[in-house]
Amino acid sequence: MHIAIAGNIGSGKTTLASKLEKHYDWVAHYEDADENPYLNDFYEDMQRWSFNLQVYFLRSRFQQIIDIRKSGKNVIQDRTIYEDAYIFAPNLHAMGLMTTRDFQNYTELFKLISSFIQPPDLLIYLRASVPTLVNQIQKRGREYENNIRLDYLKRLNERYEAWISTYEEGKLLIVDVDNNNFSEVPEDLGKIIQSIDAEINGLF
Repeated sequence: MHIAIAGNIGSGKTTLASKLEKHYDWVAHYEDADENPYLNDFYEDMQRWSFNLQVYFLRSRFQQIIDIRKSGKNVIQDRTIYEDAYIFAPNLHAMGLMTTRDFQNYTELFKLISSFIQPPDLLIYLRASVPTLVNQIQKRGREYENNIRLDYLKRLNERYEAWISTYEEGKLLIVDVDNNNFSEVPEDLGKIIQSIDAEINGLF
């Protein structure tokens, strides 16, 4: 079974993945932010490195999905391939940080890749307001995230909402992070686990 967590920067994807990994004894696949050779360069000069970064993510997540399906195990995945294609790349293009030529090339590459993959059995979307995102980004203190602008997070949130409102690839569970502090309150985590159990039972 493949469960995936989607959400904006700072919404708590990695934290939730680690807690669900422990609770269910699932195998977790995390986003390799620290291993990404383009991330620091991207935050220094988005226009120069946007295409390189997005192609890296696309390749990396395609490999993840192949590994997940081959493993035959129950896997929880931190961020999905769809977020790159429907949120981050279009946002960079709209902001003038990725050329139309590069964006079209990227989009065609995603279409080709997506024809070879299965969507997750359950998608968990972490919905969070910009103040909540900023608070959680500041808490974790990653240096390359210091320059993230509020309007950038806001634009991403708008694209997330647009994508989720039309998501029909499979089962979907939405968690309101503004009103659910699952990272620190066990009862809040318990509510998410109850909802996941209900969805998982419906998968069989």
